[in-house]
Amino acid sequence: MTAKSLWGVLAQYETPAAVFHACEKVRDEGYQQWDSCAPFPVHGLEKAMGVKPSKLPWAVLIVGVLGSSLMLFFQTWAMGNAYPFVVGGKPLFSLPAFVPIWYEITVLSSCVTAFLANWIMNGLPQPYHPAFASKAFERVTDDKFFIMIEATDPKFDLEKTTALLKSSGATMVEELEP
Repeated sequence: MTAKSLWGVLAQYETPAAVFHACEKVRDEGYQQWDSCAPFPVHGLEKAMGVKPSKLPWAVLIVGVLGSSLMLFFQTWAMGNAYPFVVGGKPLFSLPAFVPIWYEITVLSSCVTAFLANWIMNGLPQPYHPAFASKAFERVTDDKFFIMIEATDPKFDLEKTTALLKSSGATMVEELEP
């Protein structure tokens, strides 16, 4: 297999503890273009991988506050300037009347932002990934754990990377083609 046709390396592990410790080793070696896959959430795996905190909550907060502010401005403008209409002797700016719509738009804008930003930040949808061609990788939805290291990683060297994964307890190491 030539270097041009190599996407990366896939390593299989039997237990959550094994993949956890292997992730720590890969992280400590300085690899950057890699990921781990598990059939269920493994507590602390993100920390073992050295994953930075997500920017998603900040995006949701900013757009939620922006949506909330715009809706309050729109309601104030509509009731006070565009269509001033006194209802039951109440003032034109009646905050209690605005709260239900104000709240709903805040929640709606936050939810839509969370959904779309999650897809964008994770590169979804991804109908094809080189790991999907591996027969062994089918077990990731059942009982096996995997680490994938991409050949585009600056530290990637096929022999050294394979040796690292085997020394970290991998039961199988496979080369992946694009």
